Amino acid sequence: MTDEPTPEPTDAAGPEPGPEPEHPEPALAHGVGPWPGGPDAWPDDPRFDPELLAHGDTRNVVDRYRYWRLEAIVADLDERRHPFHVAIENWQHDLNIGSIVRTANAFAAETVHIIGRRRWNRRGAMVTDRYQHLLHHPDVADFVAWAGSQSLPIVAVDNVEGARPVDEVELPERCVLLFGQEGPGLSAEALAAADLVVEITQYGSTRSINASAAAAIVMHEWVRRHARR
Repeated sequence: MTDEPTPEPTDAAGPEPGPEPEHPEPALAHGVGPWPGGPDAWPDDPRFDPELLAHGDTRNVVDRYRYWRLEAIVADLDERRHPFHVAIENWQHDLNIGSIVRTANAFAAETVHIIGRRRWNRRGAMVTDRYQHLLHHPDVADFVAWAGSQSLPIVAVDNVEGARPVDEVELPERCVLLFGQEGPGLSAEALAAADLVVEITQYGSTRSINASAAAAIVMHEWVRRHARR
């Protein structure tokens, strides 16, 4: 288990894809311009970034964090993160991972764990991975060992036989919500390691819903029950 970033590994399927281009913060219409009044009016607060004060802030952040340094935002989030983690199996470079990271950031998850391939498509994260703690595990066994060392129950999310409706079970306050990939879902090893397996009740004809949508629903279930405003 290692903190990101670390050198890219290879695996039996061949080398990981080459480096992805750096994606700048998206320019948003609801950003703000330079701080009114010029440098003489700038706030005397080390959390504020002089570059942003001078040129404006169009980052994808809530108004509370306008003009703040990235490090200051992360430090403030660290004081308010919720005690649930999110884990994602990444064997096929699933494009949904970025969206799941973005949702985990929105709900102030403690850490996002990537299991399997170290590289994942960050485009869907909309740069929120810069503000979110990430941890890589080379395989399920390493992830399970980490969860055990933290006394965190693993809540697997998949619509498999024996899964219980997530709206009918008691979600632990401290836990890891474990998600699989679009299509194959969770691996047999991951399901076997789970303390609880839940599913989202569906009423239509499709067998499953999008992986990132499912992750958002379950994270919100946790927030609805445990988050304190």
